[in-house]
Amino acid sequence: MTESPLTLPEAFSPPSTPLLELRQVSCERDERQLFSHLSLLAYPGEIIQIVGPNGSGKTTLLRALAGINNDYTGAVLWNGQPVSDVGWDYSRKLLYIGHLPGVKKALSPLENLRWYAAISGIESRSAIYTALEAVGLYGYEETPCYQLSAGQLRRVALARLYLSPARLWILDEPFTAIDKRGAAELETLFASHAEQGGLILLTSHQDLALPSLKHLNLLDFQPAGQPGAGDD
Repeated sequence: MTESPLTLPEAFSPPSTPLLELRQVSCERDERQLFSHLSLLAYPGEIIQIVGPNGSGKTTLLRALAGINNDYTGAVLWNGQPVSDVGWDYSRKLLYIGHLPGVKKALSPLENLRWYAAISGIESRSAIYTALEAVGLYGYEETPCYQLSAGQLRRVALARLYLSPARLWILDEPFTAIDKRGAAELETLFASHAEQGGLILLTSHQDLALPSLKHLNLLDFQPAGQPGAGDD
């Protein structure tokens, strides 16, 4: 695995227990091994970009970590405990945004975020308006989402990042349909989340300008002679 080192103050000492740990994780799809024996220690304050060609298993890995796909071998630990033993705590500390925005188009951005806030235990109505304004949706709060553009729908989904108390963000191509200004604002948000002790795992075809960025290349865990192909 090839990584770029984190730039941290000399006095910083990472905790002895990683926030998220993968031990010898392997996954296959359609009888084809995507990756095998993948191990990772991920600590608070880190931003880890999962890289690899199409078909190497980037989305599959993120979905497994988000608990959507349990078809893998190996172990995933949260704060030193198997996620199977601390599933409720793990799910409460996790926010996953996938390829699809996960937005109900019959509802407005405000209604979508009210629903998300309710299941996340967020009671502040003003926080919802602040989140929508932060992603550039001021004035569109009551507009039905079926009337919004693809970029605006993506912003509705990303507004959860400004609301969520989750410590772990798992994001699959979060910059999709986002303009240059929105991408810069998103990178600033990522840096802030990491500085506050959060952890981010993401995929992106965009070159990210984050000094603390690390890379996990799935090609390093791909069986020899089995090139990736097709969708992630």
